[in-house]
Amino acid sequence: MLAAVSVRTVYLAAEGFVEELDHELGGADTRHGRLLIASGPPRPAAWAANVWLDPQEISIASISDAAAKLRAIQRNWAVCAPHLYRRAMLIHEQLPKVSAKPLAFGSPPPAAPLGSWTLVDARTMLAAPHCTSPFPNGEIQFVEDRAGPPSRAYLKLWEALTVIGRRPGPGEICLDLGSSPGGWSWALQQMGAQVISVDKAPLAPEIARLPGIEHRKESAFALDPHAIGLVDWLFSDVVCYPARLLALVERWLAAGTCRNFVCTLKFQGPTDHETARRFAAIPGSQLRHLFHNKHELTWIKIG
Repeated sequence: MLAAVSVRTVYLAAEGFVEELDHELGGADTRHGRLLIASGPPRPAAWAANVWLDPQEISIASISDAAAKLRAIQRNWAVCAPHLYRRAMLIHEQLPKVSAKPLAFGSPPPAAPLGSWTLVDARTMLAAPHCTSPFPNGEIQFVEDRAGPPSRAYLKLWEALTVIGRRPGPGEICLDLGSSPGGWSWALQQMGAQVISVDKAPLAPEIARLPGIEHRKESAFALDPHAIGLVDWLFSDVVCYPARLLALVERWLAAGTCRNFVCTLKFQGPTDHETARRFAAIPGSQLRHLFHNKHELTWIKIG
C-alpha cells in the first residue's frame, strides 16, 4: 500500500543534462533515467526541469490498481517513464486527461496541482502529488508566432517571463544586449516596451523598422551603465563565456541603474559550474534551465 519514506527529493534533469544535475547535487543516491533521487529536503537545482516534493512509494497489484491509487490522491498527474514504458502508458491511459494545449503568451500557468509519477518496477510506483513546475515534466509549449520574430529564440524570453509571472509593461525601458537578429527585441516591443537593442551585428530589417526599437551598433561589454542611464530591465542573450557575462552583470549591479535582469549563460564547451554557482549566489536571484534552453542556463533577478 502507500508507504511513508525517509525525507528525499526527486529531481528530473533537463533533457540531455543528467550529468550537470548530478554534479550540481553533489551526487544523487539513485538514478532512474533522467530522474535523480537524493536524500534530504529540496535544494536549489538549476539543471532540474522539475522537482518532485515529498515523493511516496506506492505498492501496486495491477495496472488498474495503480491508476485507482493515483486517482485517490488527486486528479492531475504527469508520467515520467524511462523504464517499463508500455506498462506506464497503460496506467496513464486510465487517468484523467491533463490538458496539453500550448499556452498563449500572457496567460497564467495552470493553477491546478499537477503531480508526477514513475514506475520503479512492475509492482512499485514513485509518486509526488506536488512538484515545482505546473507543466508536465517541466515542458512548457507556447502558441508560437511564426510570422513576426526572425528566430525562435524569443521562446526562451517568453518562458522566463511566464515562470516568474512578470514582464515589462508599456513604456518601460528595456536594454536588449546581443540582440541580433532581434527576436527578444521583437518580443519586448510587442509588450509595449521601449527597447534599446544593442549588437554590432544588424537587426533583421523588419525588426529594425518597428517603432519603439532603437538599435545601437555597439559592443554590449563596452556600455557604461551610467551613460545609458536608468533602465527598467536588462536582457542578455549574448554569446560569450559565462565569466565574461558575470563581469558585465556585476558592473550593472554595482551601478544600481537597473532593477530587473534576465540573462542567458551560454556554455561553450564544458559546463562552467563555478561561474554558474557564482550567478546562483547573487542575492535575490534565481538560476534555472528553461525548457527552451540548450546548453545554457537563465539567470533572473527581479527588483
